[in-house]
Amino acid sequence: MESNVNSIRPQRLQPGIGFGSGPTGTLRSSLRPGVTVPIAPLLPSPASLAASSGPPPPPPPLQLHSLYGGLGLGAAGHCNPGNPAVLKEAVEAVVRSFAKHTQGYGRVNVVEALQEFWQMKLTRGADLRNGALVVYEMVPSNSPPYVCYVSLPGGSCFGSFQFCPTKAEARRSAAKIALMNSVFNEHPSRRITDDFIEKSVSEALATFNGNREEADNPNTGIGAFRFMLESNKGKSMLEFQELMTVFQLLHWNGSLKAMRERQCSRQEVLAHYSHRALDDDMRTQMAADWVNREQSIAGTIAQEVASTERELEDARLAGRELRFYKEKKDILMLAVGQLSAANTATLPSH
Repeated sequence: MESNVNSIRPQRLQPGIGFGSGPTGTLRSSLRPGVTVPIAPLLPSPASLAASSGPPPPPPPLQLHSLYGGLGLGAAGHCNPGNPAVLKEAVEAVVRSFAKHTQGYGRVNVVEALQEFWQMKLTRGADLRNGALVVYEMVPSNSPPYVCYVSLPGGSCFGSFQFCPTKAEARRSAAKIALMNSVFNEHPSRRITDDFIEKSVSEALATFNGNREEADNPNTGIGAFRFMLESNKGKSMLEFQELMTVFQLLHWNGSLKAMRERQCSRQEVLAHYSHRALDDDMRTQMAADWVNREQSIAGTIAQEVASTERELEDARLAGRELRFYKEKKDILMLAVGQLSAANTATLPSH
């Protein structure tokens, strides 16, 4: 019996294996994103370890309010990323500083500077699997305000955070906020170190009245949190954010609960998805799940799209990293396309 169990376990952690129906189901059934069960968190952060719903953001979040200290922007209340004046001041300060240290004079072309920044990282040996290309995406519109998103080589996404009367200004606005985060991400304080891990875990234990045994047990929420941090030691917070987006999406889609119900341990799931990039196959599976939900309850997708668009808009105007919200919207739009194609295929021909 023991040998049979040992032969099943490796199969459950191999990609591309066909469906299984029971607790010993294979990866395609146990670890696939497309499911139709209620959601529950598997990898909470210190801010959400006690919560049972909502996507778990990485700790600490790479938000502008965590970066203002390096700009000397005053006391609490003035560092609110929702304050447009403070946000604009912070971004402009970083851009001016970047221009001074790289060019020494004049105004910097922020779009060119952002591309050159990542090209420089690549030439200096950064592990950029898809190259150093920075990608811009304009939101279709015939009139202002125009909105632009920019995706960095690792996958992080930022958007124009100001009222932009032209498409060129929207592109510059997105480039500014992305350059600011790229520059700050190089600071040693943005690296995951042993000291950072200990402080983060201690804060989590204090916040939720946990004990040290929980932190050492990977089957607890705090233990899984520590496991993820230790697995990413040496990486920057931006890199960690990119990884965490996958788990946020799996949580949002209900996949983590399904994996746990199929007796996949936290460590198994974390180990598998820590090395899997977000790809079209994963997006397609999640979209198919939303199609199933829509077919069960009409209006489900429209409601989720409306909620996601509000989240995306709020995060964009606050200068936050946007990939989680952007990927949610893209997955939902993919589901709309799948639903439309399915409906067209079932129409009677004349």
